Order: sequence, then C-alpha cells, then structure tokens
Amino acid sequence: MNKKVIITDKAPEAIGAYSQAVKAGNLIFISGQIPLDPSTMEVISPVFSDQVEQVIKNIDEIVKESGKSLDDIVKITVYLKNLENFQAVNQAMEKFFTKPYPARAAVEISKLPKDVEIEMDAIVLAH
Repeated sequence: MNKKVIITDKAPEAIGAYSQAVKAGNLIFISGQIPLDPSTMEVISPVFSDQVEQVIKNIDEIVKESGKSLDDIVKITVYLKNLENFQAVNQAMEKFFTKPYPARAAVEISKLPKDVEIEMDAIVLAH
C-alpha cells in the first residue's frame, strides 16, 4: 500500500516521530492535535473553549492541505482531561462542522502533552 505524508506549516509541526497526517488508500489519518499556535508552537490559552477551537482549526488546516474539508471527516476521537468540558466540545463542533456530523468517541484521560485540556485526532474520507 502506498502512503503519502501530508504536511502544512499552517498547523503545528510534528514534535516527535510521527506525521501530521498520512493518506493511505481512500483514508487520511490526522494525528492528534493539541491547541498549539502553529507560528509559536505554544499553547494558545488556558481557556477551554479557546483550546478546543484551536484544535479544530489545526485539524482544518491539515484537512485543507490534503484538498478536503471538515465535511469529509468521518470520525473524530476527543481526548479530554475533564469530561465536564464535553458540552463545550459540542458547541465548538456545531460552530465548525455541518450535519451530518462525523462519528465521534470521547474519552477522559489523566494527562495530555503540554498539560493541555484537549486533544483530537481524525479520519478523513479522501474519495
């Protein structure tokens, strides 16, 4: 199977042994994104609603680089330090996504990179 790496400087650069995204067959797998400003590589804000919006913006930039849009995302996984923030995730998704919304899983975990409150990864249908 051929794999194609997708990279954009409009989203945070990979800070480890991984790619921002990889296209394999008809799917694009976007690595977990945290709320980093791509230009500074710093966490954008301690405010949860700001963090979730930045994560979605980072995912959006990677999706755009692949020639697709947020509407082509079929699955999102949300990692939260506190499940009580789940409603804010729903509000942000309603702001950025249109129906039908992607399938989604959400899990609470104890720690995330740079001690952020949220991380999201995504799978995109590449047709």
